[in-house]
Amino acid sequence: MGSADGPKADETDGGSRKSREARETAVAERRFRFLVAGYAVSSYGTFLNMVALNLFVYETTGRAVAMGLFMAVRLASGFVAGLVVGGLLARFRAKSIMLWANVGQGAVMLVLILAPDGMLTGALMAVSVVIGACGTLFMVALRSSIPEMVGEDRRAWANSLSITGRSLAMVAGFASAGVVVSLVGYTAAFLVDMATFVACAVTVALLPIAGGRGAGGSAPKDSEGSEGSESSVGSGAGKDASAAKSGRRWRPVAFLALAAAPGMGLMVALRGVDAFGSSSHNAALPIYSTSLDASNPAVFVSAFWCVWALGNIGAQQVIQRYARRTGRSVGALGFGYGTVVMSAAFIAAFAGFPLAVTAVIALIAGAADGLTEVAYTSHLQTLPATLRGHAFGVSATFENLGFGVGMILVAAALDRFSPLAVVGWSHGAAIVVAVVFLLRVAGVRRAERTGLRKEEAVEGRPDRGDRDGAEVSRG
Repeated sequence: MGSADGPKADETDGGSRKSREARETAVAERRFRFLVAGYAVSSYGTFLNMVALNLFVYETTGRAVAMGLFMAVRLASGFVAGLVVGGLLARFRAKSIMLWANVGQGAVMLVLILAPDGMLTGALMAVSVVIGACGTLFMVALRSSIPEMVGEDRRAWANSLSITGRSLAMVAGFASAGVVVSLVGYTAAFLVDMATFVACAVTVALLPIAGGRGAGGSAPKDSEGSEGSESSVGSGAGKDASAAKSGRRWRPVAFLALAAAPGMGLMVALRGVDAFGSSSHNAALPIYSTSLDASNPAVFVSAFWCVWALGNIGAQQVIQRYARRTGRSVGALGFGYGTVVMSAAFIAAFAGFPLAVTAVIALIAGAADGLTEVAYTSHLQTLPATLRGHAFGVSATFENLGFGVGMILVAAALDRFSPLAVVGWSHGAAIVVAVVFLLRVAGVRRAERTGLRKEEAVEGRPDRGDRDGAEVSRG
């Protein structure tokens, strides 16, 4: 009877453990949904102020160059923040960084609201610095901490959910910005913006958020199998983990981490080139829209981004279902192929197709963009926790650099060339780098398969004297 009761007790213990783990997973996912809701609210404020602040800068200064300077300062602040955020995450909790990033953005909007007319220019520069830096700090802290928040096997689902929230916020922010400014004025728009950051700060403050402070841990095992080894960090990066914890050697540690993981450095570089391509269609869309309907150019731009967002959101739903059903992420190959499709779609969007065809192209571009976002973020999250924040920081730096340099070059090129030509060579560069990346991934996977076959062959040799060899010799 005793032996019969044993397995029943073990089964009971195993069942209770699984039940407890299921409850913990459900609680973690519910908390993350609340966090994403707060993030979506603050993202709405971010996209609202992208429109409202640019209009306000132009109305205040009367010079278009001032808008360019405002954007340049904002991107430069994000660039610098990307360089230092890895060290901050090694010293402070991710929750603290996310909280104060929102508090800072809310506070600087209040400064702008209360600033007298004589200090508006200085207040606007302060807004551009704080918004640019704090936006990068929050994004890197969130993305690098997702594996600790929801578990390694749910990171693709979490990334997809957060991107969905941001896409919805982008549509709402862009669509309502003109209405809010025209109906209630700039001050009310800035108050709404400030309230969104306060709402996100309160959400972060109320939730227990893991991550940051140089949290240790080994690299999560990528569910893609051989693709997972693309992001596994070698021993060289592991030896520098202590430097990442101290935060005193953020740059060497970050770049060593990218170099030690085969293909990871090229992946981040492709992300920067992709940001360069993104600057081209962002700058070219208003010009192309004006050529279609000079009397009301905003209609095409708004419709294009709304359809793009629908494609992005639809892709997130598919990715979430795929991750839930298979337990796998889309992997590095998904990022490479998605970049090729997305860049090709953006080029085709300026080719002069009928509006119905262009709408389908925008839908495809949005879906491919959503795929690349999840694949890229999930892949960087396979780095160890001690290196993840540094890698995301370097990535943010590359993205801001690519977009900033792109805006300068594209603005100059659009004075001489058509939108199709400018977008073609900008996104064409991304396609070329993406093809190189895909060849690199395929080469690494092929080498791994060859190595595994050789290892299996050696393990089965009779002269090895191991168990498998002995069995073969006797057979």
